[in-house]
Amino acid sequence: MTVVLQALIDELRKTKRTAERAFEQLEDEDFFFRLNPQQNSIYVIVKHLSGNMLSRWTDFLTSDGEKAGRDRESEFVEELVPRERIIELWEKGWAAVFAALEPLGDADLARTVTIRGEPHTVAMAAVRQVAHYAYHVGQILLIAKHLRGERWNYLTIPPGGSAAFNRKMGRA
Repeated sequence: MTVVLQALIDELRKTKRTAERAFEQLEDEDFFFRLNPQQNSIYVIVKHLSGNMLSRWTDFLTSDGEKAGRDRESEFVEELVPRERIIELWEKGWAAVFAALEPLGDADLARTVTIRGEPHTVAMAAVRQVAHYAYHVGQILLIAKHLRGERWNYLTIPPGGSAAFNRKMGRA
């Protein structure tokens, strides 16, 4: 596996885990909170990500990344479902991502795939999705942090914690 491919997979795993660390801090009802009527809930974001992942990564070397059977609009419909269903959607989407990327080799990165008829190298298609997923995970974190308020457990260096972190890392 190439250094670039391994970096993409590692970053995707990190992005997935970051959202999961936020999920762990949430109550079941928090997945359906919206900051305003135009804002998606965490559930809708997860549903959209899963739909995107399944469409983009299923048979991604041989078929367009926007599958004909995908109903993208339904991904944005709010509904109440059990937390287990949300996590099931989440895991199913990510499983498609890793199943598609992990078997690839160096030569595959230069191959051409299409997304909505637009040609991309495999490398570019993967980078496009890394950016898309990170964008939506950022939305998840914003909502989760808003809901948790003072009870939020920081997933990175907390405010005012840079000096202590640098000392811990031997950089102070």
